[in-house]
Amino acid sequence: MRVLLDTNILVRLRDADSPLHSLCVEAIERLINQMAQICLCLQVLIEFWSVSTRPREANGMGLSPEEAYAECQRFRSAFTLLEEPPEIADRWLSLAHLHNIRGKQVHDARIVAFAQAHQIDAILTLNPDDFARYDELTILTPDEVLR
Repeated sequence: MRVLLDTNILVRLRDADSPLHSLCVEAIERLINQMAQICLCLQVLIEFWSVSTRPREANGMGLSPEEAYAECQRFRSAFTLLEEPPEIADRWLSLAHLHNIRGKQVHDARIVAFAQAHQIDAILTLNPDDFARYDELTILTPDEVLR
């Protein structure tokens, strides 16, 4: 099984003070023990950088660019970073049209298009509702993985 990580999982992996930190770590360990391949895409790393370098008072993590760089490198060494597929534009446009995507939903549609292109089975996320419209992908939460 191949599992793509959502940005919110990376944020919790980095934030040891988060009440969801241990849950996310344990879910990934369980998936790895079940022989799942844990994958990343560039978009998720970009989104992580954005959240992690935003000030805490703006709902960010307040990391310096150097700290964000180190974290992204750590994630790249721990998980499989998949290349951007050449047909991502066509897949994304098709999903955006099919599912009547609006506003910030465009980012999630692109993650789904990426997952489809790489034949990824599931996405691990803390926001399952963001992906509920897509039958193309199994949505997993850390709680579900640990049940």
